Amino acid sequence: MSCALVSVQSSTGCGVAVIYTPCRSVYIFTKKNNIQFDHKKITLFDGYQYGEEYGKINLLRKLPAIKDGDFCLAESIAIMMYLAEKFHTPDHWYPADLQKRARVNEYLSWQHTAIRTHGSRILWFKLLIPKAMGVEVPKEKLDNAVESFDGSLKLFEEKFLQGKPFIVGDQISLADLVAIVEIMQPVGAGMDVFENRPKLKAWKDRVREEIGAELFDEAHQTILSLQEEVKTMDPKKMEPLRSKILKYFLS
Repeated sequence: MSCALVSVQSSTGCGVAVIYTPCRSVYIFTKKNNIQFDHKKITLFDGYQYGEEYGKINLLRKLPAIKDGDFCLAESIAIMMYLAEKFHTPDHWYPADLQKRARVNEYLSWQHTAIRTHGSRILWFKLLIPKAMGVEVPKEKLDNAVESFDGSLKLFEEKFLQGKPFIVGDQISLADLVAIVEIMQPVGAGMDVFENRPKLKAWKDRVREEIGAELFDEAHQTILSLQEEVKTMDPKKMEPLRSKILKYFLS
C-alpha cells in the first residue's frame, strides 16, 4: 500500500523538499523506511497551495500533506506518527515504551516555537528576503533571531541531548529527525551552527550515519546550495507570496 506525498520544491524547480523543513523530515522518514509513495512536488512560491485542487487535500494550505486512499492528513509530525503506526516501522522511531515515547513527544512539542522558528527566521533574514526578494532586513531582526537560535541550541544540548547519543537514548527517533532538519536550516544561509559545538557536531554525524549518508545528503543538497541558487533566482517568482512573506517576517 502506498501514499501520495505532497511536498515543496524550490522556486527554480530543483531539489526535493528543499526549503520547507517539515517536507524534508517526512521525505527522509518515508525513504529510510521503504514506505512507497507517489511524490507530488509543487512550487511553493507560485501559491499552488492556495488553489482549489490543493484545498481538497489540505484546507490548512500547508505542506506537506498525504493522501492515503480517501484519507488526507496534514502536519508533518502527525503524518510521520501515522506512517510509523500504519507501516510498523522499527520501534525506535516512535517507541511503544511509554516514557521513551513521552520524550519524543516532549521534544516535538517544544521545537515548534524554538529551534524551528528561529532557524527559519535566520534563513529568511540572512538569505531569502535580502538576496532573493531584494528587501533589506533590519540588522536587529537578524541579530535577535541568531541570539534566540543560539539559546535554543544550548537548551537542546543541555535538556534534550545531555550526554546521550540521541534524544531518547541509544537509538535515533522522530525527535532526532525533526531536530536535524531544523538545525540544518541556517546552514543553508551560510551559518556554521556546529562550530565550537563538538557535542552537537558529534550528534549530527551520528544522525547522518543512522539515516544513511546518501539519503541525508540528497535531502539537504539544495538547501546547502541555496546561496548559489538565489543568485540566479528571478524575484518575480516570489511575487504571489511577497506580501504574505514580508508581513509575516518583517511586520
